[in-house]
Amino acid sequence: MNSNIRSIKRIRSDHGREFENASFESYCDSLGISHEFSAPRTPQQNGVVERKNRVLQEMARVMLLSNNVPRNLWAEAINTACYIGNRVFLRPGTRNTSYELWKGKRPNVSYFHTFGSKCYILNDRDQLGKFDAKSDEGIFIGYALNSRAYRVFNLKTRTVMESSNVVIDDTRLKSKNDEEEDVLEDDSPLERVVVTPNVGTSNEVTQPSTRVPNLDSNEPAPWVRRLHNKEDVIGDVNEGVRTRRQIANLISLTCYTSQIEPKKVEEALNDEFWVLAMQEELNQFERNEVWTLVPRPKTTNVIGTKWIFRNKSDEDGNIVRNKARLVAQGYSQIEGIDFEETFAPVARLESIRLLLSISCVHKFKLHQMDVKSAFLNGFLQEEVFVEQPKGFVDAHHPNYVYRLKKALYGLKQAPRAWYERLTQFLVDNNYTRGSVDKTLFIKRDNDELFIAQIYVDDIVFGSTNNTKVQQFVDVMSLEFEMSLVGELSYFLGLQIRQMHDGIFITQAKYAKNLVKKFGLEKAKHCDTPMSTTLKLSKDASGKSVEQTLYRGMIGSLLYLTASRPDISFSVGVCARYQADPKESHLSSVKRIIRYVNGTSNYGIWYSFDTNASLWL
Repeated sequence: MNSNIRSIKRIRSDHGREFENASFESYCDSLGISHEFSAPRTPQQNGVVERKNRVLQEMARVMLLSNNVPRNLWAEAINTACYIGNRVFLRPGTRNTSYELWKGKRPNVSYFHTFGSKCYILNDRDQLGKFDAKSDEGIFIGYALNSRAYRVFNLKTRTVMESSNVVIDDTRLKSKNDEEEDVLEDDSPLERVVVTPNVGTSNEVTQPSTRVPNLDSNEPAPWVRRLHNKEDVIGDVNEGVRTRRQIANLISLTCYTSQIEPKKVEEALNDEFWVLAMQEELNQFERNEVWTLVPRPKTTNVIGTKWIFRNKSDEDGNIVRNKARLVAQGYSQIEGIDFEETFAPVARLESIRLLLSISCVHKFKLHQMDVKSAFLNGFLQEEVFVEQPKGFVDAHHPNYVYRLKKALYGLKQAPRAWYERLTQFLVDNNYTRGSVDKTLFIKRDNDELFIAQIYVDDIVFGSTNNTKVQQFVDVMSLEFEMSLVGELSYFLGLQIRQMHDGIFITQAKYAKNLVKKFGLEKAKHCDTPMSTTLKLSKDASGKSVEQTLYRGMIGSLLYLTASRPDISFSVGVCARYQADPKESHLSSVKRIIRYVNGTSNYGIWYSFDTNASLWL
């Protein structure tokens, strides 16, 4: 509610998960707000906000490119563009800004600065010597919403922070050449490009690089005057038409994530997106108070560390996140000194399918959440030391090591430490652990049922009462840092569609990848997974085939049976001959894969008409 006592009556949005979820619906219901949805792929039904989003994106793009700000700060640019727009742009039909209409007073813009300006942040965190620098160099990126402070990117710690003790130098964006600045004081169109020497030419300017410049560069690119080519304005007329949606999808997948998966630390350190991912991983260590930098012990075993780099994909195979994981080289641990117990229970796929059937019987939706850096929350009973991570060695103490207070990925006892921490937390909050399945937690309240299944750091949960769902989310969020909270749609390779009359699970993406993996995507489809006339046997006189290939096919198909009971028998029969596979056996396995190729969209349907009765 704003200062003029005007309440929101209706909200219209698309079907994004951030809007279409139990938490948001519950919030709207509590305030009496009607939530409407636009039709899928019909942005014109919500044209006002779509146009606003485009304006913000265009503002942010100019702010990033004109000031050579790294593109991984795009979210900060969007926030700052919105902040400025609310205080500067006049609303149609009025002479007031959005801020005036909301607050009832004129905005103060005297503290505005140029996005991307160089700034200096007072260092009030470290114990500084008399002759140490009192400030850190940074980049100005916006304004704090809940305090009188600026948002800045600290180039030393490589983190975004809020501080009021900031000196911003807007002039540092200009060229150092005063004579050139005098020449460019007219209103002619200007473009910021990188000038490089070009032997044999005197008037040409090289095309600007699309690569984001190094953050540590203090030299701003000079301003020059340049005429625009016709192709730069209207594009190549011989190319096909590309819609805004296609461009937006391409940008969202390529501009804000690296498409390359580095094999070595040196490769990752040369890619700004992977550096950001590595820094985010280390920030998790600081937030969870995982370790302490100490002098290297003389007699204690020190475990090495290693960076692991993985691109995270969505259910369609699009790269949505760069994940850097710092792991301990657990193979160098000494049993009885560095670790004791290591076992931790893990949920089976059968348990997940059973949970889906229970949700159908009781007609409630399932949700999922992910605990960020879960193993970092487990407490260690032993004293463990690890080396500093490559690329992030403390310059003042290069020979120091970290003493672990909590578990680290790669440690042999890390899964058990996390499981014990999570289990104790849930039991303390009155959730009952299953007597058979130790990864199942239940809470009953009269006729209301809440159930949660744990798979390492992924949690699937649901309840007959949505209030219980929100309570669980709130309890977990207070104790751990959570992500991916929403309705269950993709879990352990299963694509899960929850509909109004049931649940459908499939492994269509996995099935297509399986067919492609073994080079049978162009082979003729089969109507049945197994021949009705051929009976498999040991075939002692048959020609042997490569055992590794045969076992790989069987293993891949066995995982597919999680949602494909129609191939379970056929795969089971072929699996009997893995010790000495023959050509006849390989031909039968390929037949199953050809059958899968023609039925990749098959799956299991759980109907809400299902009941708990057992018929004999």
